[in-house]
Amino acid sequence: MTAAPEPPSPALLDRTEYIEQGYLFQLLKERIGENMPMQELLEQTRFELLATTKLPMAVEYLLTELKHSGTMAPAMRKLSHYFNTFQTYLIEEAESETGRFTIGIALHILEADAKYRATEATPAGLFLFQFEALCRNRLNYDKGLTAVSSDPMYDSTWAKWILLVRAQVGLIDFGDLMFLASDDYRNRLLEAGQSLDDKGPFLFGQKEGRIAFGNRRKEPLYLFAAMQRHLGYPAVPRLKKASRDHEIIPQLARRIERLESRIKLLEEEQRGGMDITKFYEKNKAKLKLPEVDE
Repeated sequence: MTAAPEPPSPALLDRTEYIEQGYLFQLLKERIGENMPMQELLEQTRFELLATTKLPMAVEYLLTELKHSGTMAPAMRKLSHYFNTFQTYLIEEAESETGRFTIGIALHILEADAKYRATEATPAGLFLFQFEALCRNRLNYDKGLTAVSSDPMYDSTWAKWILLVRAQVGLIDFGDLMFLASDDYRNRLLEAGQSLDDKGPFLFGQKEGRIAFGNRRKEPLYLFAAMQRHLGYPAVPRLKKASRDHEIIPQLARRIERLESRIKLLEEEQRGGMDITKFYEKNKAKLKLPEVDE
């Protein structure tokens, strides 16, 4: 009896694949606001994708799984050679019945993630993007960082450090963790004549280390914002609240009409009582009330 074949190990995809992934998530994000089922959206968008990429076949598999189980995360997990673990984790959280993380937010993040990978993405920039996505949306750090560590963008050194962050986040300030893994910290040790044994790994540059040192004991979101301002790191998109200003004027007009009618009734009552005969004469034919002899 032969053993079941192991799923292919994740690997970096070609740039065209990430471009098409970003386009797919963008289409789904824009059209999901029309309250269309995800199944119909995938049916439509699969014909708009570039046929020379592998994404149309992946969408076919997602669509099949969606028809059978109503979810996409299991299919993405089976396609681990194409969809990375971070993408699968976001969809899994969005499809969970508990929690406030919606599919709309997940598609926003997935679109930005794929488009950043299609450019000259760096492990440092991608990690900060993914970690900020976990922080802003209050996702599970244990599961989230475990998924991040398995991303093919990171080598074994990065993966070990990410798992170290997973174990120490909440106990040690993230700014300290990032500073201790930067070239700025290494240069300070060398200038002080100290040994580099049992130090590192030094994964971030000197500028990242300085920014991290300046944001110690602060909210991590301030650190992410500083990285984006000074180093051009990608920002995590956030859903904008739908504006309902166009509904305010009609609502106010209806309320004013009701207030005017009430004011007229009050004025008539103050002048000597309400004359209900006009209402009676108006509806006499409809009510067909019998006439009373005087």
